[in-house]
Formats: sequence, C-alpha cells, structure tokens
Amino acid sequence: MYSVSVERLAEEFKLNSKLDSMCLKKRLIKTSAVNRPALQLAGFFDYFESDAIQVIGKVEHAYLERLEPVFREQVLRELFSYGFPCFIVCGGLYIFPEILVFSEEFSIPVFSTDTPELYFIENVTKWLKGELAQRITIHGVLVDIYGVGVLIIGDSGIGKSEAALELIKRGHRLVADDAVEIKKVSYNTLEGTCPELIKHFIEIRGIGVIDVKELFGVGSIKPLKNIELVIKLEMWQDGKIYSRMGLNDDYYDIMGVKVLLNTIPVRPGRNLAVICEVAAMNLRQRLMGYSAEDILNKRIESIKIEAGN
Repeated sequence: MYSVSVERLAEEFKLNSKLDSMCLKKRLIKTSAVNRPALQLAGFFDYFESDAIQVIGKVEHAYLERLEPVFREQVLRELFSYGFPCFIVCGGLYIFPEILVFSEEFSIPVFSTDTPELYFIENVTKWLKGELAQRITIHGVLVDIYGVGVLIIGDSGIGKSEAALELIKRGHRLVADDAVEIKKVSYNTLEGTCPELIKHFIEIRGIGVIDVKELFGVGSIKPLKNIELVIKLEMWQDGKIYSRMGLNDDYYDIMGVKVLLNTIPVRPGRNLAVICEVAAMNLRQRLMGYSAEDILNKRIESIKIEAGN
C-alpha cells in the first residue's frame, strides 16, 4: 500500500501548521478519501472514516459555533482521539481554540486554507488518487501521438526509441523512453510518466543519450499522459499469420486494465513512425464511431448477398 506524508500535502496546497516538520513527515495519508465530519460532530462515530483527512467548511463550522462550549469540547476531543492524519479548516474560517488544544494533545496537524471546501476537496481527492495509485514500471516508450497516449513495447533493440525519435521529429511529444512509470488512477484509467532520473532523455544505439527537450524544444515533451493504445513491435516471422482486417481486437492487460493492442511486425523497409501515427488516428476515428473494418466487412457481406440472389 502506498502512502504520502502530511508534509507533502501541506507543501502541495500551501498549508501551514503549528506542529514541527518531523511530526508532519511521520503522519501518513493512506487513502484518497476525504471526510467531512457531520454526524461525528453530533457524537455519532459508527462507521467513522478515521484514516481519511478531515475537512470542515461553512456548514460544519456554523454548527460547531452554535454548540454549547462543553459539548463542543466533548465531541472535538472524541473526534481527535481517533488519530486521523490531519484536520483542515476551509474558506478562511477561524480555528476554534479547542481544536488547537486537541491538535497538540493528540499530535494531529491542523491547517487552514482560504479555498472553499468543495473546490479544496475536489483538488485534494484528485491529487491523492494520483499519489496513492497502484503503480508499476514497464520497459517501453510512451509518446503522445495526435493526443493519443501510445505505449510502444517490444524486445530490446527492436527499434522502439528510433520510432519515438522519428515521431518527435514529426511533431509528436515524448513522455518517457526506456522506463515508463504507470499509475492506475481510476478503475479504467492508466497514467504514464517518466522516472525523474531519465526524464527527457532517449538512448539511441550508435549515438548515445540525447536530451529531447534541449534538441527539439519544450514542445517536444510532455510530463504525463493517459495510456490509450499499446503497440507491440516484434520481428517479422515468416509463416505467422498477422491481422490484416482488424475485425478481432486484442488487448494488453496492465494492472487489470485492458488496453487496445496492435502488434506490428518489424522488418526492413517498414516505416514504424508512420504506422504508429496511423494506429493512433485509427483509434481516434473509432472512438468517434467510425470503423473502417466494419464498413469494409459490410460491403463484402452486401456483395455476397447480391451474388447469392
């Protein structure tokens, strides 16, 4: 299970805390869920999401303000006793003195932000999903081709980096070469990025390592991209039957997400960059509801019917 420190959360969203930085580093967030305590402020703690960060806005703040001081102190003490990662007051609202007292007592960071609670929760949830997502690293190249995230895989030396270099020259953008870090940010969404160590670099055999950003400019790179198509390069095998009509789709499984797979046989004379471009454009066309394979198949069936009559 992945986790992120409360300190990183504070840095990302520019939050301030009175607790020392070591405390912030030690407190970890392990779920992307964000909880707005409602019934808990009334004293009901069954099914309380105590592992989630706790956020209050205008409604919760107004309710606490109207409580008798003794009862407010009681429910806040019980709330903080559950040891959640941190407590955040949104909308620039003032922090009740009792909250600061229990923050010190239970060593739970308390933050304040001027951002309204709805916007803050939306942004934090999205960020946490990315930080806590299941992830793997795959040997391959990830390129943004016409807005389609294309993951190119295949044996070492098959020509993945060379194909990516040609695509970059043709105006497309590199995300990662050699090692692609993939996060499963939702049930069916995969997000690819590059390890910091090799970001913007491509290794070309015979030349060495080149810096794509410096050679081709900032427009030739992209920090991350959703993976929508996998192209597998393999050496041409005589006698093997390769798909010519494309009527049956193949898929590549990445952490339980099935991504459309095109297997491209490689042999001298084939322009891999152009083939990758066409594969990306064909996917875009299919997503817009047009399938050349289906149209051709219908024409063939129509001819067969006419011939039979």
